[in-house]
Amino acid sequence: MTLSDIKVRKLINDDGPLKAIVSVSFDSQLALHDIKVICARERLFIVMPNRKNADGTTRDIVHPINSEFRAMLESKVLAAYNDALEEAERTAADAAAESGAD
Repeated sequence: MTLSDIKVRKLINDDGPLKAIVSVSFDSQLALHDIKVICARERLFIVMPNRKNADGTTRDIVHPINSEFRAMLESKVLAAYNDALEEAERTAADAAAESGAD
């Protein structure tokens, strides 16, 4: 199974741990939404979509079965996040430069 598309749907620019919401497509056949990019203890990682149980605990709706697939998915999602973050920063710098030129 290959990742055919990764979309950073939302970048979050505040001081909280949540940094982005990402969707991925597998083999252009299956879409997985609401993967969260989290920053904690100075490290980025992904959290799979989950739901809250009646007792307050959470349970993943979907998750990788083995550590090799998880590592591959996480590295590609984080690379897409970093690319989107760089693009957003570049766009903001360009807009600031344009407004300062007036």
